[in-house]
Amino acid sequence: MSALPARRAGTLAFAAQGYVLTTILASLPVVRDRYGISEDQPTYAVLGVLLAAVAGSGLADLLSRRPGGSRVALAAGLFGIAVTLPLVALAPVFLAAVGAFALYGIALGMVDAGTNMQGVAVQRAAGRPLMASFHAGWSAGAIVGALVCSATVMWLPYDPVMLVFLPGVLVALGAGWIELRDGLRTDARAVGSDERRAADGEHAGTAPAAPIPWGPLLVLGVALLAFYAADNAAQTWGSLYVDSTLDAAAWLGPLTLAAYLVTAFVPRLFGDAAVRRWGRVRVVRTASLVAAAGLGVVVAAPGAGVALVGFALAGAGLGLGAPLCFAAAGALDPDNADAVVARLNVFNYGGTLLGAVLVGVVSGFSSLRVGFLIPIALVLVITTLSGRFAVHDDAEAARREREVIA
Repeated sequence: MSALPARRAGTLAFAAQGYVLTTILASLPVVRDRYGISEDQPTYAVLGVLLAAVAGSGLADLLSRRPGGSRVALAAGLFGIAVTLPLVALAPVFLAAVGAFALYGIALGMVDAGTNMQGVAVQRAAGRPLMASFHAGWSAGAIVGALVCSATVMWLPYDPVMLVFLPGVLVALGAGWIELRDGLRTDARAVGSDERRAADGEHAGTAPAAPIPWGPLLVLGVALLAFYAADNAAQTWGSLYVDSTLDAAAWLGPLTLAAYLVTAFVPRLFGDAAVRRWGRVRVVRTASLVAAAGLGVVVAAPGAGVALVGFALAGAGLGLGAPLCFAAAGALDPDNADAVVARLNVFNYGGTLLGAVLVGVVSGFSSLRVGFLIPIALVLVITTLSGRFAVHDDAEAARREREVIA
């Protein structure tokens, strides 16, 4: 089977996920005003999404082991988003909205894991790095979502049915259908792997599964946690920071988020080539330092204009974090990639807890300006860990050498 249709389907799935999630995050000030709640109460909705997404990621792992593999898990998650979005849009009271967000979180977790499982599988089938370009699809969808929110916030500020959410139903349904039709059938790929082993003289199906390489995977997990902490802090609280702390016009909040997403998108277009040329160690170290500098500008910003520059700089540094980690995970154990990616994806939610929830809690006691100090510290942890990414460069080099010999 050609990898091209699966690559298109995977890119659309990433884009749909980015679009829907960003319309929700960019609308948090509207959600707050709609229910008449305090600035820190959206934290509870974010926490519900986080806890539910952990369960959703585990569900995707289970589904990926059944016929259809990660293709079916990803499509099911996208259909789940389409079903739960109207519940989020129509929730009459804040408590009902928290429950609706939790159901959405289950579907989101399935999509988080499923998109990266499919991305790693398609990358292996294509025989070249593709993960940064997949995440560029996410950024493209997220940019559209942020711009939609920025354009509508002035004339739909307190809409009772949250019409800005509802187009996401069609986006998720379309992406789910295309993924189900064109996604890579990872169970069939596993059979092909067995046949290759048989051709080499090894009895197919009898070799025990290789153990998951937990040591190097944990290094990736800590880095992914820190990247997602900073990323979620910027996306979840960026609009509220500009709106409340810096007292900017309502339309500037989503526009600031759009600036962050645009600058995160650009390095993803060139990230695969950068890794091939300079290796993961240099790319990770440089990206983390740029991100820390950008977040520092955000904390020190006297007004919305400077904050916009800071968020844009942070996006340029953080954009490659997730694709670098997931691509490295796929290189660790290509024949067991779905399981490795699913387990790595759990660290995503640890990052969300620190970036979205902990920053919100700290901000409730002090301010969002103080809360943004947390992701700066975490990003600098990545700088100290960047040398450990050589393990993953070595693993990929060894795999390529084995393929050349074969």
